[in-house]
This record gives sequence, structure tokens and C-alpha cells, in this order.
Amino acid sequence: MKHVFTGFICLLCCSLTSTGIYGQSQDKLENPAQDGRQIRQSWIALMDKIARPVFENLAVGHLKAKMPIAISPVSDNPKGRIPVQYLEAFGRALSGIAPWLQLEGGSKAEIKLRDQYRKWALKAIANATDSTQADYMVWKGGQPLVDASFFALGLIRCPWLWEHLDSSTKNNVIHCLLLTRATVPSYSNWVLFTGMIEAFFCKYDYPYDPVRIEYGIREFMEHWYVGDGMFSDGMHFHVDYYNSYVIQPYLHTIIDIISEKTGKYKSQKSELARIMKRYSEIQERSIGADGSFPAFGRSIVYRSGAFQQLADMAFSETLSDKLTPAGVRGALNAVIQRTLTPPSTYDKNGWMVIGLDGDQPGLADVYNTQGSLYLCLDAFLPLGLSEDAAFWKDPYQPWTAKSIWSGKNHLGDHAVD
Repeated sequence: MKHVFTGFICLLCCSLTSTGIYGQSQDKLENPAQDGRQIRQSWIALMDKIARPVFENLAVGHLKAKMPIAISPVSDNPKGRIPVQYLEAFGRALSGIAPWLQLEGGSKAEIKLRDQYRKWALKAIANATDSTQADYMVWKGGQPLVDASFFALGLIRCPWLWEHLDSSTKNNVIHCLLLTRATVPSYSNWVLFTGMIEAFFCKYDYPYDPVRIEYGIREFMEHWYVGDGMFSDGMHFHVDYYNSYVIQPYLHTIIDIISEKTGKYKSQKSELARIMKRYSEIQERSIGADGSFPAFGRSIVYRSGAFQQLADMAFSETLSDKLTPAGVRGALNAVIQRTLTPPSTYDKNGWMVIGLDGDQPGLADVYNTQGSLYLCLDAFLPLGLSEDAAFWKDPYQPWTAKSIWSGKNHLGDHAVD
């Protein structure tokens, strides 16, 4: 399978357009005079714009009533997909904003906004898991397994939420997550969805199934690593962003939890750290000077979510030594601005529409609904860092494509295997 990477790297190295969104200069994405803390405030405002319709409506039991139905024009099962779009939206949005919900401090305005979201999130969790409520969600079946795992990931990333849920809601959450055990995952990244839910149980000291965890870790770490920082998605390598959408963020979260609790997987943790550092380099280099990136592979309508792994590495402050926090800030900001600020990204009520650069339903895969799109919020993970972190306070530095395609000298790139 390793021969596939020659073509893959060639694709990533292609020159992208040099014009920014709305025809503006690329310097509008982040110019040298712009303070990183100002970028942080713009992220918070955009995160709020995207997440608010989901959390505000679910908190008052109106999500199913208010959220429009948007489904792929080539959907494989429209009637079956529509009822699960609500857990898709909630689980994915929660996983993205969870680090920010966990953070303390900030400006008065940020603290006030976070307090509001914490209240909404607690009530939203209660409504989503209480079978007597109008917004009780579908927890059984294939797609619910996927998004229950993102929901579990959100609770893992924000222990504050779990600690502040009442005992009745906690019992409901456990019951709903246990319902997913009836679904057998496909032989792909899906084995990590079951693993994440079991890791949640382990983290919060509930009985868990170690076999479901072992299975996913063993398959990826022993059988599905194909070299140069990337895993295949099951038996076959695919040129897409699933190493970032699911595989690497899930693997390291699961391994970290089990390693901390049991002492297992120390060697896998060390090896995965090496792999992730290389993949973070590949992710950063694939972001063009204008914030665009190669639109290959399935699930491309997740927009900025294609860079969850780079965002997660920045958030955990474990980036490769070849990258700088400020450079990665600029790269992620460019992607976020490129994919999430065009007005056509949202309908008249602020709900996201299917697309990558605005309204483009033709890009959807058979399993996509409007709920799928909220994975974009996983690019915002660094909001879990305080404004005094290097990611935010360091002065502007150009990311790789910005540097190379403006004629500056730059170090070359090399494989690790």
C-alpha cells in the first residue's frame, strides 16, 4: 500500500490559488500586524455563530422543530438518515467546543458566553438522553454509533460537563451509550467509534469492555499503519482526510485514557506520538496560501474539520518541532476563514448548508445530512488554550504554503519511514 503515497504527496504539493476569499489579498487571512489574541476573538465569534442554533434550540427542546432538513441529493436512505441528523449535529458540535467549555478565565465577555454555553450544554445533554423529551435522540443503529462516539469524545474533552450533570442525566447518558453496543462496527475506522465509547466508560470509572478497545488499537497500530504518518482506513488506503476526521484523534484519546488508567499501551503511545507529529506536518503543508486545500476524498463537506488532527496537536501543544504554534495558527485561521465565512455557508436562519465553499450539495456523500457538517467545529480545538498560550500570543509567522508561494526560502519536506 505504500506506493500510494507518491501520488498523494504530489497532490499536496500542487500550487493553489493566491487570491483570498471574496477576491481579497491573502494577507487579509492573517497579516503580520494582526494580534493572535484578535484572531482568537474572531474564532470565538464564529464558533458561537455555528454552534448557537444547535445548543440554544436543544437546550429548550426545540432542535427537531427548528433544525431544517438538509440531506445529500444522493442519499442512500433519506427516511433513515433524517431522524439521526440531530445527534450528528449535537455530538460533533460538542466534540469541537468541549475544550473551550473546559477552559476557565478570559475576558468578561468570554466568561459570560462560556457560562451560557455550559448551561445550554447541560440542558441539551439532558434533553437528548431523556426518552420523555421531544428532542430525545436516536441512539440505536449504525450512524448513531458514529455520533454517540463524538458525543462521548465531547464529554471526555470537557470533564466539567460530566461533573456538573445531575445523577438522573448521568444515568440516562450511560443508558444511551450502552445502546450502541448492539451495533457491530464495520472493519474500518468504525472500530474506533466503539473504542471511544468504552474509553469514556473507563475514564469515568464505569465498567467497560477492554476487548472493544484492544481491537481498534491493535488493528491500527499493528496492521493498518502504511507509513509516513498515515494509516489506512481498514484494509485499503484511501486518499482522504479520515486520518484527521477520526483515526488519529480517536487513537490518541483512547490510548491516553487507557494508558493513564491501566498503564497499558505505553509503547503504542510513544509510536503514535511519532506518527502524529509527521501527520501534523503533512496537514500543515496541505493548507494553501489562501486557506484552500485539495478537495479529494469523501466527507469533504466537513469543511475545516479536515484539520481536526492539526488542531488537536496544537491544542495539546505537541506539534512537530518543524512547525511553530503561530504558523499553525495562521494555517488553521486561513482554513476557517476560507470555509466558514462565505455568506452562502448558512441559510437565512443561521443553519449550515452542505458544501465546502458555500452551498454545494453535489459534494455530499450518500450518508451526509445537515448534522454531518458540524464536524467543522473540531478545527476550533485550540480555543481550549488560554490567550496567554504560545499559540495565541506568539507573533505572526507564515505557514509553509504562505512562505513558499511568496518566494521565501524554506526547508524541504522528507518522509519519516
